[in-house]
Amino acid sequence: MAATTLTTAITPEEQESLKASVFQRLHPRVYLERFLAEKVRPDGRNFDEWRDISVNVGSISTADGSALVRLGQTTIVCGVKAEIAEPELDQPGHGFLVPNLDLPAICSSKFKPGPPSEEAQVLSDRLNDALVASGILSLSSLCIQASKAVWVLYVDAMCINYDGNAFDAALMAMVAALKNTTLPKATYDEQTGQTTCSRTIKEPLQISRIPLAVSFGIFDSKHILSDPTAFEEPLLDTTISVVVADGGEVISASQLGLGIAGPQDPLVSCISAAQARRPELATHI
Repeated sequence: MAATTLTTAITPEEQESLKASVFQRLHPRVYLERFLAEKVRPDGRNFDEWRDISVNVGSISTADGSALVRLGQTTIVCGVKAEIAEPELDQPGHGFLVPNLDLPAICSSKFKPGPPSEEAQVLSDRLNDALVASGILSLSSLCIQASKAVWVLYVDAMCINYDGNAFDAALMAMVAALKNTTLPKATYDEQTGQTTCSRTIKEPLQISRIPLAVSFGIFDSKHILSDPTAFEEPLLDTTISVVVADGGEVISASQLGLGIAGPQDPLVSCISAAQARRPELATHI
């Protein structure tokens, strides 16, 4: 029996798309340079343009609070779980806030199965620093009975699709989840040494400040790119993240790398852009 050969016609548009995809993989830096030379980014955005963002809360019924954040194609889900524990001896009236970010292999091919990657650990530390420095929540408000019982809030975020700028998305998911969290009214019995939680009365957390992150990347020491994607991130000379609280107050500003964008200090211009961006971000929380 003669063999049958099947051929599939490829349109000129598909051929061009295939060529561009191959060129992007083989020469990513040149690919990005050619786009930036035309004052546009590979995804069609301007240099200072942000990706669309959406926030949904209360999506995890088994958690005390939860949120799902989409920043472009980057998707972060966060759940808050509360437990009761004994406080530290040197801080008998303070509870605990324990944030963590997981970047599993399922969210991107850049992450491998196994223990948490170094990037996930670094991001978790940065998220913890941002939450602590902002004073989003007074730890004394988590005290049930001094020296006896306090609340521990485990704020666990997981990336289910990674397309860059996980820090901004994760911080927003954690803040939204904490705002969505309610705790049962708890009372400590001195005689029995036990804590009783109400089944009917729940109280929201006493959120005092709302920290939100705005990140930038500097490419070729001169182009400042807002909200970098997963394709752009490995090519950047510098990454700048600014955490801004209510009223435009700058909580922290971190710069990784040595890139310079023109005669003006890029950190100053990024801080100004972050303060201008924050009010729009706050509408989603």
